[in-house]
Amino acid sequence: MRLKGYKYPVNALITFLCLFLTLGQLSCSRSRDRSKGPLIVASAGKIISLDPAQASTFDALQLLSALGDPLYRLDRNGNLEPRLAEGLPQISEDKLSILIPLRKQILFHDGTPFNAESMVFSIKRFMRIGTLNYVLGDKISSVEAVDKHLLKFNLKRPSTSLNGLLTSISLTPVSPTAYKGFESNFLNNKFVGTGPYKLKSFHEQQQRLVPFDSYWGDQARNRGIDFIKLTNSISLFGAIKTGEIDVLISNAIDADHRLALSNMSKDRKLIEGVGPALEVGYITFLTNTPPLDKLTLRKALSMSLDRNLITQRVSYGQRTPLRSLIPPTLSRGKDTFWPEYSPNTARKIFQQSGYCSGERLKLPLTFRSNVPADKLLALTWKAQIEKDLSDCLVLLLDGVEATTVYRQLGKGAFQVVMLDWRGAYPDPEAYLAPLLSCTKSKGFVCLDGEAVVSGSFWTSPGLEQLLLSSDQLFGEDRFDQLREIEQIAADGLPYVPVWLVKPKVWLQPYLEPPVFDGSGHLMLQLLSPQTND
Repeated sequence: MRLKGYKYPVNALITFLCLFLTLGQLSCSRSRDRSKGPLIVASAGKIISLDPAQASTFDALQLLSALGDPLYRLDRNGNLEPRLAEGLPQISEDKLSILIPLRKQILFHDGTPFNAESMVFSIKRFMRIGTLNYVLGDKISSVEAVDKHLLKFNLKRPSTSLNGLLTSISLTPVSPTAYKGFESNFLNNKFVGTGPYKLKSFHEQQQRLVPFDSYWGDQARNRGIDFIKLTNSISLFGAIKTGEIDVLISNAIDADHRLALSNMSKDRKLIEGVGPALEVGYITFLTNTPPLDKLTLRKALSMSLDRNLITQRVSYGQRTPLRSLIPPTLSRGKDTFWPEYSPNTARKIFQQSGYCSGERLKLPLTFRSNVPADKLLALTWKAQIEKDLSDCLVLLLDGVEATTVYRQLGKGAFQVVMLDWRGAYPDPEAYLAPLLSCTKSKGFVCLDGEAVVSGSFWTSPGLEQLLLSSDQLFGEDRFDQLREIEQIAADGLPYVPVWLVKPKVWLQPYLEPPVFDGSGHLMLQLLSPQTND
């Protein structure tokens, strides 16, 4: 916790002292009136940037969803709901341009007006420096302000996924005045947008949000949010259990703690909220170097994985086994493309490859050391292989901190690595393109593109063209082609999907039940103490 140069309000300082005492197995009670102070929301994720052009972690995007507004939002039924837009997108007959009418009389947090020019500024900035700018780069040729409150996108090609893209919180506008001089670089520790909260202070360990009095929509139902980071599962569990925090929002806690919290909610000691299942856990194989450049070995590995056992052991069944890269809510069904668990078939493949008779395949399995579920998955899979295939295969476990994994992934540093993914927007393309897109290839090896960044270096002849053409199809024709793409990927096995994760939050019982939007973000502005009628 960095206190230097930061003036904490007295009640916040008391709260943090209580938190630290709690973590030291001591106790204290919060002395403030919860109805008059900010709600304390805790997570395990470190937030290093609130610049929408850079932010990509779950916690950063969660916070941005309260500080900024997208053009549109998806409701829980998947319907497009105008936010900064005044109406639905108006698509030209040739489907190569889109007009979006914008709301009037909206202010940024610094008091400057929101209009089409500010939206153009923000989108061009994102296209220039955005960490996820690939989501726009292959779709949009230009963006312009047709009128003061009329925005126009000119497209490179028709795009059926654009509706979902327009809900992305990464495209939330920022004030051109506040970001002057930061057109080509990031502004990490500030945010000036149009959302229901203003950012009052920013530190990696804590961010304070206060209601924006001039917000154009419904005012926040609380007095503000203290969004804090606690370092581990024990700290998070203890803080919510003893009442030192109001809300726990995190998937990065141990499975036994998640189960205990769910049981506490059944006993009405806490309130549990569950959002739409949009996070996919998967394993990446390095396919461009031996030994996993051999498809047969990738297939044998995938068949050695018992998803049902793993989800039960790792999460007590709270996660759902998955054999698709796309969440079922987005693919209109439960597609099962990837091979099932079959140790006997795996053994035959290993034997045909020269193993199991005195020779064992030794593979390093990298897991993110700061993600509890990763380690449990790795241990369970290793134990399962020792039971089924000990004479054929050895997994050598290697825990690496997540930021190091992400930094080295595109360098081909990991033979087998465990990861997870939430699409930048809720559309099947947002799950397939970041893993499979490849702009330069040689045979089945990707030389440049998202498949390199994702660490698999795999592609298939004609796959990129299928990805591009699928985004120009509608209805069942589009979903049929997406299924074809998934089947090609399942046959090539650069990845193995493992499970599907629903976001969960736990609240103290004096709060109203939580609400999620269709993108899986907790709507912080709707958190409020219960009222006694």
